[in-house]
Amino acid sequence: MLLELARWLQSLENFFGLFGYLTFRGILAALTSLALSLWLGPAVIRRLGQLKGGQPIRKDGPQSHFSKAGTPTMGGALILITVAASVLLWGDLRNKYVWVVLLVMLCFGVIGWYDDWIKIVRRDPNGLKSRWKYLLQSIFGLAAGLYLYLYADVPAATTFYVPFFKSIALPLAGVGFVAIAYFWIVGFSNAVNLTDGLDGLAIMPTVLVACALGVFAYASGNAVFSNYLQIPQVPGAGELTIICAAIAGAGLGFLWFNTYPAMVFMGDIGALALGAVLGTIAVIVRQELVLVIMGGIFVIETLSVMIQVASFKLTGKRVFRMAPIHHHFELKGWPEPRVIVRFWIISVVLVLVGLATLKVR
Repeated sequence: MLLELARWLQSLENFFGLFGYLTFRGILAALTSLALSLWLGPAVIRRLGQLKGGQPIRKDGPQSHFSKAGTPTMGGALILITVAASVLLWGDLRNKYVWVVLLVMLCFGVIGWYDDWIKIVRRDPNGLKSRWKYLLQSIFGLAAGLYLYLYADVPAATTFYVPFFKSIALPLAGVGFVAIAYFWIVGFSNAVNLTDGLDGLAIMPTVLVACALGVFAYASGNAVFSNYLQIPQVPGAGELTIICAAIAGAGLGFLWFNTYPAMVFMGDIGALALGAVLGTIAVIVRQELVLVIMGGIFVIETLSVMIQVASFKLTGKRVFRMAPIHHHFELKGWPEPRVIVRFWIISVVLVLVGLATLKVR
């Protein structure tokens, strides 16, 4: 929106050409979403508190969580609103990838909103039935994958790349590409949702991964950088830097209120949407396996649940004291802040490893 205005003003004054730079608009997007989050946060939290229904607390969970009963949830709406506003202000609205990611965020956010609404307003702790939630996620995930395949501009946009090896690139047919896109979008949507179990645990890794994906997006959309770094060049992908920056700013703004002890929880509305967005961006810039590395915390949390369920069904025994794995460490006696910060540290290391793949090829 403001980009179009800046382009017009550039004909009158060269200074406005500054807004044509992705890096400058990315900084503005991050600052805008951060400022909006801090400004709107208190009002949103008060409004959520008026619903008189907080996040449901598992009775079999750590006793320290019982005091959190009644804390407002659905705070992820604050993130989605500020991200959307920032992107609409500073993004290039003629770019198809911007709209794909925004629509994915909206669709998965609606699924999460309905799930949270059932839990809070209807007082049903089970929320939206799993089969219906998964069906809706599948529909939107497949739609996004199909669109990205049908409207791919270059062969690189539908090729599967393996990090650390510049010579391994597998062209994907329609079914293969859509299947991978679907798995990453839906998979990371649920992975972030599973991770969102402690104050600030999910949002900080999300911010870190979004920042790193912004670097990949910027490089992929730049012919010179993509050629130098030997990563796939995807024309138009650079504009996703604005979305990644907006997520980083909005995430930090949300963390202001979500840090321990949390004043508000993200809820499914935020977790499902943000996970789907990370998956979608990784598919667009062709860095699916790098996302697995950088989002390793989300992967580990998901695997812990899968291992726990499989072990109990097959042997009747549990591998962990409780799943997802962050609850396992709580039940071992780790204070909640220690679990959170240590998981953040691991996330920082994994993101750095993922960024290293830019040069190690």
